[in-house]
This record gives sequence, structure tokens and C-alpha cells, in this order.
Amino acid sequence: MSLLKQRIPLVTAAAKAGMSERSARKYVRAGSAPSALKVPHTWRTRADPYADVWPEVEALLLQDGSLEAKLVWGELNERYPGRFPPGQLRTLQRRFRRWRARSGPDREVFFPQVHVPGEQAQSDFTDMGELQVKIAGEAFPHLLYHCVLTYSNWESVSICPSESFEALSAGLQAALWQLGGVPREHRTDNLSAATHDLPDSRGRDFTERYRELLDHYGMRGSRNFPGNAHENGDVESANGKLKSAVDQRLRLRGSREFASRDEYVGFLDTCIRARNATRGVRLEQERAQLRSLPSRPLPAYRELYATVSRASAVRVLSNSYSVSSRLIGHRLRVRLHADTVELDYRGERVAVMERLIGRSASRIDYRHIIHTLVRKPGAFRGYVFREALFPTLEFRRAYDALLEQCGEHADLEYLRILHLAATDGETLVRETLAQLLCSASPPTYEAVRARVRGPRIHGGVPSLQITDPDLTAYDRLLSSGAAAAVCA
Repeated sequence: MSLLKQRIPLVTAAAKAGMSERSARKYVRAGSAPSALKVPHTWRTRADPYADVWPEVEALLLQDGSLEAKLVWGELNERYPGRFPPGQLRTLQRRFRRWRARSGPDREVFFPQVHVPGEQAQSDFTDMGELQVKIAGEAFPHLLYHCVLTYSNWESVSICPSESFEALSAGLQAALWQLGGVPREHRTDNLSAATHDLPDSRGRDFTERYRELLDHYGMRGSRNFPGNAHENGDVESANGKLKSAVDQRLRLRGSREFASRDEYVGFLDTCIRARNATRGVRLEQERAQLRSLPSRPLPAYRELYATVSRASAVRVLSNSYSVSSRLIGHRLRVRLHADTVELDYRGERVAVMERLIGRSASRIDYRHIIHTLVRKPGAFRGYVFREALFPTLEFRRAYDALLEQCGEHADLEYLRILHLAATDGETLVRETLAQLLCSASPPTYEAVRARVRGPRIHGGVPSLQITDPDLTAYDRLLSSGAAAAVCA
């Protein structure tokens, strides 16, 4: 049309427009462009297979608008066998989508918020188990404490074994001191580490320890309503993006195994620095509005006291930890960190152990009790923590073999082997048990001891081979002495 207005012949204009002369003449006669001549496709090309059953389907949707098309399609096939083949499922799904857009229930609306620099930080825990990270060849199930500033999206993470208050306190304080300032508000969901149920079912409120943490840094505390995770949306969204970013870097690295935890921590730090590198401008705007840090951080551990029981163990938050029997009856100071438990006696550190997760768990070291248990073998069979006395699979298999071979004497035989492991080294005894089991030899105490310490000396007296003395040396001495006397 533009070319014709320039008085260019129809044939030439059609060729330049990429159409035939006949088509060009048709559009000239109509006086409209090709797009204007198109008729909207509003008619069906085939009959609707669900037309006569749609009232039944709509009744189901009015009863519950969340029903899925695939479930209803299966129900229709039960009512009308063979009438609706699998190829017509997509047709029903399109009708469901159209019905929901026109007549379905109202959907939840989300309201974007205006974020102010220095106003709010959000915290959450996210499970990293799906990334299948390994440390020193073993699976490393763990959580990440994740803190995000809502204005700049600057973020910080810390590895933790569980959603404890100690993990929340350590992670939040590490983020604040790394940031160099304090926002005016800290928001979480209804973490059990920060909130607790109020009496008479009046909802949840902040715990006393969490309030002390907020007061120390001068922050307001806020939380979302239960079941409304989108109210903590910045960190919830960042959780998924963070895991995706870590997963991509693991793929680029070509391995999900790390030699040590420190190496994995360094890997995570590299990921976080790369993500924060693009947020520098908004972070500086945010830092300008942050308040000053206090003079010192709060201790990120819980301190309590426990007395060592006659079972040579202390009970900390419903979990049991064994200690040296020399401490039985003594009161120890316990420092409960996010992932470790420190035990002190009169200011001296006596044990550091990995913190147990959950309740009614136990960490029993057979070295603490075997010296007594080997003298009381009858207590082994019904010992509450008996499973802890099988340090590796080889020890368990050896005990099962002893049960078959030694009967009622199996407990004593096994305890003597365990005592040998405590004195001569668990690795050496474990390797010896593995050799005996592979060779189908009875893994008795004497067999293990002979390989670990060498053959036993009978009677406790060394066997010496004493040869007869050579007396000719004395004859030579005497003869030389007599000759010397004659010469004199």
C-alpha cells in the first residue's frame, strides 16, 4: 500500500512486498491490509466430547474448585467406560483452565512491598540434603542458616545441624558483624528456636532468649502468621535461588565431595561472595542507614550444669553423652553450641563432642566404660546403650559369630575383644576381625590377641635357650698363666 501511494506499478509493488500480483490486487480492492482481513478463529473444528457431561463435571468443580482434570477424567471413565480416550485429557484440562478463569474461586493475591534501606533483615533455615554433598567420603546432611537484607538482597549463610536457638544466634550475629551494622527489624517465620506456644492456645510469642538477643542489638522482632510463608518472602525466595546456585557450582566443579568441612565452608563462601558481588550499590545505600553494632557479640551458646551419673554419662537436653568414669559424681559445666557440646570440670576442658540432634539420643564411647563392663559381662546383654558398643560393622559381625560359636560365653569373649580395642587401638583390632571373618576363622579373643600382640608366653616366664659353657677357654687361660710363672 505504501509503494502504491508512491505511484509504483502494482506488479512491481507486489514483487517488492513478496506476494503475487493476484493477492496484491485482492487487498487493493478490499482497501485493507492483510492483517485486517483475518477473521478471529471462534468456531470449533470438532465436536466437544465433554459437552453432554459438562454439567456433571461443573457440579464437581463447584463442590471443590481444586480438583484436577486428570482425576475427574478418571472418574468420567468409570462412569462411562471407554468413552473418553487418553488423547482427550488435554481437552478437559483446557476446559478446566477456562472455567477457573471465568467462574472459579478467587485466587490469593500477593502485594509487592516497598523495601526501605536498613529497615529489615529476614532469616530462615533451608535443608541442603538434596544436593548430596559428601565430606571425606561420607554423606553430609546439614542445614544452612540464611539471612537476607530485604532492600539490597545481601545474604549470609552458616552451616548448622538443626534449627536450634544456638544456630540462629550464631548465624544472625555472624551476619551482622560481617555486615558491620544492624537493621531496625529482624523477621523470621515461627521457628521453634525463636518462638514458643502461649498457654491456653493463644498462639505463639518470642522466647525470652530470643528477646534478649534482639534487645542486645536494638532490633525489633517480627514474624509471619503460621502457614503464610510468603510473608517472609525475600528469604524464602532466596532459599531456592541459593540452592540452585550452589548446585550449579557443584556441577561446574565436577564433584560433590570435599576433603574436609573447612573446604566445603570455603566453597560456600565463594558462592556467597559471587552472589553478593552484584549488590554492591544497593548494599552501600543500605549500610548508610544501618545502626552501629554493640561493643561485643553475645555468646552463641547455652550454658548449663550437669552431674555425671553412675552410668558415666551426663544428660543434656534429654540426650546422653558418656564421659570418663573418673568424673562420676562430679558436676560439669556444659556449653551447648550449635554443633558441639563442651564439658568443663573446674575450668578445665574434659570433653568436646558433636551435639546430638533431637531428643532421647545418645553418644556413648565404649572406652569410658569397657574397663568395668569387662568385669561385669552380665550387664552387657540388657545394657540400654548396647548398640553403641559396636563401633563398626566388623565388631557387630564378630559378636554375631561368637553367639553362634560360644553361646553364653559370647558376651565375655566380645567384651574382652572390645577391651583390647580400647588398649591396643580400634583400627588394628577392626582389621584383625575383618581378616578372621573373611577366612571363616572363629573371632575369639585369643585369636584376635595373638594377631594383635603376638603369641602368648606360657606360665608368664620367658623361655630361654641356655647352651653349655665352653670350658676350653679356661684351660687356655690357666696354661698361659702357668707358663708365665715358669719364666718368672
